[in-house]
Amino acid sequence: MENSKSQLMQKKARQFIPGMAQLLSKRPDMFSLGVWPSYYSKAQGVKVWDLDGNVYIDMSIGGIGANVLGYADADVDAAVMQAVRNGSSCSLNSPFEVELAEELCRLHPWGQMARFARGGGESMAIAVRIARAHTDRDLVVVCGYHGWHDWYLAANVGTENALGEHLIPGLSPAGVPQALKGTTLVFSYNDLAGLQKIAAANKTKIAAIVMEPVRNAQPVAGFLQGVRKLADEAGAVLIFDEISSAFRMNCGGAHLLYGVDPDIAVFSKSLGNGYPIAAIIGRSAVMESAQKTFISSTMWTESIGPAAALAMIKKFQAVRAHEHLMAIGKLVQEGWQQAGQRHGLAVKVSGIYPLSHFVFDDPDHLVMKAFFVQEMLAEGFLASNLFYSMFAHSRENVSAYLAAVDDVFGRIKLSKDNGSLRGSLKGEPSASGFKRIA
Repeated sequence: MENSKSQLMQKKARQFIPGMAQLLSKRPDMFSLGVWPSYYSKAQGVKVWDLDGNVYIDMSIGGIGANVLGYADADVDAAVMQAVRNGSSCSLNSPFEVELAEELCRLHPWGQMARFARGGGESMAIAVRIARAHTDRDLVVVCGYHGWHDWYLAANVGTENALGEHLIPGLSPAGVPQALKGTTLVFSYNDLAGLQKIAAANKTKIAAIVMEPVRNAQPVAGFLQGVRKLADEAGAVLIFDEISSAFRMNCGGAHLLYGVDPDIAVFSKSLGNGYPIAAIIGRSAVMESAQKTFISSTMWTESIGPAAALAMIKKFQAVRAHEHLMAIGKLVQEGWQQAGQRHGLAVKVSGIYPLSHFVFDDPDHLVMKAFFVQEMLAEGFLASNLFYSMFAHSRENVSAYLAAVDDVFGRIKLSKDNGSLRGSLKGEPSASGFKRIA
C-alpha cells in the first residue's frame, strides 16, 4: 500500500500542492490518510478505477454531489463533445447561455433573469455582490455553508468560530481583511427567533439573508415563510443557496417543494453533471443591479458548461431522476439504521435522501469512520459516512453495499469490544473540519 501509485501520488501532492487537493472534501485525511486512494484514472457510471487498477463501486460522495446522473453520462458527454467540436470559446457569445437562462426561468417561474459562472463559491459571491449593489447595504445574514470567499468567512473574523456549526468547523479567516468584521452575521436553521433578533437589531442594514432551503433537516412549519417575511420587512434580498440541494428531490430548486420563492437562487454542482457551470437566477428588479457593479470573467463565456447543463436538465426531466435519487437514498439511510441496530452501534442518520449522512455517536467516531472507510475499500466500495445518490446507482449496487456495511459494522463492534479498533487502522483516523496538512 505504501508504495502504490496512489500513495506515491499523494506524497508528490504534499510537495507541490498546499493541502494536497483543491477541495477540502476530497483531501485524503477526510477519509483515512494512507489508505484512501485519492486519485482516479477512469470513472464511468458508478465505477471508479484508481491509479493502481483497482475498481470500486462509488457509494460515497458522487463527485461531491456534482455527478447527479453518474460519471461520464453518455447524453451529457455527447452534448459537451459537440460543443467542443464547434469551438468551446469564441469572440462572440454562445447561444447556449441564453437557452439555459430561459430554461432555468421556465423551471422557476418567479425568476426572470440569470447570470452564469463556473463554480459554487464564486456564484455565491456574485449573488451577494448583486444584493449589496441592489440595497446599497453591507450586512449579510447567513445560515449554513456558502463557500470560501471573504464575504462568508468574515463571519469568523474576531470571533471564536461563528460558523462552527455550519457544516465545516474550524474555517480560519486568515487572509480575510479584519475590516470585514461584523459584515456577516449567523443564525441557525429552523431558528426563526434567532433571525428575528438579528433583524430587530439591524433594521435598515441588512443587504441579504442567505441560506439553503434544506440540507440536513427539513424546515419546521412556518420557518421558510417566516424568513421570507423578515426579508421583506427588512428590505433585504433573500438568497437561496441551491448549490447542493437542487436537482435531487425534484427537477429544479428544492425551494419549489416548500412554496417559498427567494429573490435570488444559486445553482451549481449537479447542474452540469460534473462539468463546471453555475447559475444565479433572480427577479429582474434585483438582477438588473448586476449592471451597477463590475461582475465579469472570460471563462464564464465558454460554451461547455451551458451545453452540459441543458443536456443534464433534459435527461433529468425525461427519466424523472429525482424519484430514483430519493428512493436509492432512502434505502441507504434505512440500511445504515438497521445495521447499526443489529450490531449495537449508535448511528445517527440525517440529510435529505439524495444527500445522506451518518455519524457514529461515540467518542471514537473518527477512528470508527476511518476503519469503516478502510474495510469498505477492501470490500470493493468507495465509502465514507456520506452517500450522495446518482441516477446510475442501481438497487443491486445498494444491496451489495448494504451487505458490506452490515459486515463492516459487525467488525467495528467486535474491534471496539476487544479494544483493537485503533490498532487495526492501516492509515490515520479521519480528520474533522478544516486544518492544516503538515
